Amino acid sequence: MQSMFPRFGRYAWLAWLFAMPALAAAPHRAGDIVIEHGTVKSGAGIDVPYEIGTLYVAENRQRAGSRVIGVGFARIRAKHPGSAPPVFWLPGGPGLSVLGALTDKDGTATGRLRSWLTYRDVGDLVVVEQRGYTRRGEMLVAARAALPLDRPGSVVADAQAMRAQARAAIAANPNRDLSGYDIGEFADDVDDLRRALDYDTITLFGGSFGSQWSLAVMRLHPRIVARAVLSSVEPLNNGYDMPSHVVAALQRIAYDADRDPGLAPYRPPGGVMEAVRTLHRRFASAPVRVPVRDEAGHMQTVVLGAQDLQLALLSHTQEGEQWPAFILSLYHGHYEDWAREVLEEREAGTTTLIGPLSDSSLGVTAAREHQLRTDPAVELLGTWDFEANIASAPDWPTRDMGDAVREPVVSTIPVVFVHGDWDTSTPIENTLGLLPYFPNGHAILVHRAGHDGTFYQLRGEPAVKQAIYTFLRTGKMDGLPAEASAPLPTFAVPSFAAPAKDVRKDEG
Repeated sequence: MQSMFPRFGRYAWLAWLFAMPALAAAPHRAGDIVIEHGTVKSGAGIDVPYEIGTLYVAENRQRAGSRVIGVGFARIRAKHPGSAPPVFWLPGGPGLSVLGALTDKDGTATGRLRSWLTYRDVGDLVVVEQRGYTRRGEMLVAARAALPLDRPGSVVADAQAMRAQARAAIAANPNRDLSGYDIGEFADDVDDLRRALDYDTITLFGGSFGSQWSLAVMRLHPRIVARAVLSSVEPLNNGYDMPSHVVAALQRIAYDADRDPGLAPYRPPGGVMEAVRTLHRRFASAPVRVPVRDEAGHMQTVVLGAQDLQLALLSHTQEGEQWPAFILSLYHGHYEDWAREVLEEREAGTTTLIGPLSDSSLGVTAAREHQLRTDPAVELLGTWDFEANIASAPDWPTRDMGDAVREPVVSTIPVVFVHGDWDTSTPIENTLGLLPYFPNGHAILVHRAGHDGTFYQLRGEPAVKQAIYTFLRTGKMDGLPAEASAPLPTFAVPSFAAPAKDVRKDEG
């Protein structure tokens, strides 16, 4: 599931320093590349050289004379040049820029850059930013209209708002060709950068949208990919999550939460999932009105209804250890924190454009859409995850990539899949359904891991992490298990004192 309200990153002075000369230069042609060099101190205080650059590409390769735009990238060379193909690291999102704030004031690498430096033992690392959301080119954003507070949220209203946003975005960008921001163009950017940097083949590394982007490269440019490591996998036909797969992940989280002693005073008989069912019945009977203060200190009343609850079940599942406390707080009638979040979400703001441009282009097959709409868990989660995107697809100008791209095909590319069974954004069933199409693939299913990157999911498995580095370097899968487990987390507890009343009474 793609985030409905992307957060904008913070960018340090270093990113601006590197970006400004490239953007102020004379007009470039598609295929041009500009590279600047820098040095960063590793955690051990060692000076490590790196490169940050801009690749210039056609905004729409399907149209002659298309405008030229920039795509940012960074490269860290291997400690010792060897035969291993470079690792091309593709960020998630879409709408995630990763080249900002790479160093502290003293030139020491930040956490993100320190993690990138570990790839130097594998080979060259190339980090590729996303067209339309890169400080080395353009950051395409659009205004998001405010939604009313005096009525419950509505999937229909959300779809209408996205359709209006598409029309407004086109009108606000008359000099840009927004039809050039589909998944095929993203994949072609990777191939163009490979050629510009003079690599024959590459290894792909990506999670979430980065995995979907990687799968598009593998589908459209299979000969250039030596191997891949993909986590939190989002297949090309699975941009919208099957509701029952999300609920299955919630049930797995609830299983451990139901055995957590800190949550015991708050749980009803039947546990966390029974609390969910009770809330479903409660909000189906009537909405609630919750008074809260906004950031300016003014009192506002937020009306929350059944469909708001559906959306909350989706949007509050990113961190498994936080979700049960949220549900139990609502169960006991503490709606204030939730209402405050909804208040912020319904305010006017901005959002990225490349998310809906890419998603509407890829879409899903008719068969998958039928499954989504008839899935039994739609009653619990609604159609929030796909309704607005499908309804607005004709309004966005990107091309329909077609079922030939969406549907999986057999690929002999060696791939290691890493997926957590607490992942509610890209459920683990995504990997299970895709694995049969990769005869040289290997899946590591991580119990209690969420929507995280490969190595964070394996944070308690140093030997497995090292085996993945070996795979990246050599292609060998020795030492890769079929399963792993993340440690049992400490579940958050509600912010209020446990109720003294008998919680056995069903409020539904």
